[in-house]
Amino acid sequence: MISTPLLPGLTHRQTIVIGEHLTVPAVSSAFTGFADMPPVFATAFLVGFVEWTCIEALRPYLSAGQRTVGVHVDLSHSAATPVGMAVTADVKLLSFSGRALRFGVTCRDEVEVISQGYHDRFLVETDRFMARVARKAAETKGAA
Repeated sequence: MISTPLLPGLTHRQTIVIGEHLTVPAVSSAFTGFADMPPVFATAFLVGFVEWTCIEALRPYLSAGQRTVGVHVDLSHSAATPVGMAVTADVKLLSFSGRALRFGVTCRDEVEVISQGYHDRFLVETDRFMARVARKAAETKGAA
């Protein structure tokens, strides 16, 4: 199923610089109510950054047609990060059982730890997964 052996202990690190597009007010492009919030790194984008870091950690190990999808997030967001500051995510694969993967996560900005916790992902065959999504979409259209 996996093209290269994947074992707990795998680590990966990515760094981003926080721009205006990653702040809490930027979330208002999708959801109202955020426009007047402080311009600091948004929790919504923190979660996306963690997911992306885990995806990149796994990418070399997946066969063509395989992807992972996020199924659970348990992260703190304990400190604000201003625009212009770098944030680094360190992820470590803690377990891989069947198709379930669990990562330990720590994110820090240039001053302190801003997030810790866990992120779970699930290995899917892309064609089967998308077929299931298409069936669900068709059910919704039929019910309307």
